[in-house]
Amino acid sequence: MIITQTPFRVSIAGGGTDFPDYYEKHGGSVVTTAIDKFVYCIVKKRFDDKIFVNYSRKEIVDSVDEVQHELVREAMRKVGIEKGVEISFLADIPAEGSGLGSSSSVTVSVLHALYTLVQQSPSAEQLAREACEIEIETLGKPIGVQDQYIAAYGGFRRLTFGPGREIRVESIKAARGSLDDLESSMMMFFTGRTRKAAGILAEQKSAIANKSATLGKISGFAAEAFSLIEAGDTEKLGPLLDLSWVAKRSLASAISDPELDSIYQRAIQAGATGGKILGAGGGGFFLFCVPSGQRQSVREALGELRQLPFGFERRGSRVLLNVETDVF
Repeated sequence: MIITQTPFRVSIAGGGTDFPDYYEKHGGSVVTTAIDKFVYCIVKKRFDDKIFVNYSRKEIVDSVDEVQHELVREAMRKVGIEKGVEISFLADIPAEGSGLGSSSSVTVSVLHALYTLVQQSPSAEQLAREACEIEIETLGKPIGVQDQYIAAYGGFRRLTFGPGREIRVESIKAARGSLDDLESSMMMFFTGRTRKAAGILAEQKSAIANKSATLGKISGFAAEAFSLIEAGDTEKLGPLLDLSWVAKRSLASAISDPELDSIYQRAIQAGATGGKILGAGGGGFFLFCVPSGQRQSVREALGELRQLPFGFERRGSRVLLNVETDVF
């Protein structure tokens, strides 16, 4: 039996510039962090040749071609496992539509578990790259590449993309105390709804050519966030997130709506210095920067929403348990 643990992520700045259609021409950058909320993938070799896949539904099939969970199906094909395996998932938060990079964490997690089952030890770079290949190239999903990389690598990172196809992963070198201050200032609230990101992201992707100036500005916000965090000047990060949110809202029509705008404005009026909706938008989680003296006021202003306390996570995808001895 193999169990892998793969973190979800919170994107601080630069989201949208990680679409290959944009960064291969213009270059892009994001500041992002893994968080201490995880998806767990459990893989066990079966005595028979059937394939069991357990998630929000249960699949029992005879061949990899019959697997309906497309991320699992393509991960099995990538690793070369065709039969005789049971794959299950557990997650700390809703595994779809949360805005926390959950789909990519699932892809990285199942790849990691399947490679471990066949006694291979993939690097973080391999896991990230192959997860991108599965989601973007094979399945044609209208998504970027930051989620796969931060899930695989973990930590607080700046990711720089292109121009061209190169992706660079850089640790943010900030004092531990500064990161602790930043971590304690961040509050995350669930909007009460998840959403299918594909439609929002497809609109955003189709508009890249017309939104290159806005995306360039968003990439600049990521560079500024990186400098502020490394300098320990985290008090300025909230206002920067506010500017980033204004820019992000213009990328696609369904990123926000009156209900979400109301949540944001109530948090700002209660003392948050800035924030953003995480992921594609349209639902999921809001992230806010809140000074210590205003946190209870923000909680009260958003009293109908569930807060999700979280911390930064240094580790990327890892194997928690490996008691498998047989090789396919």
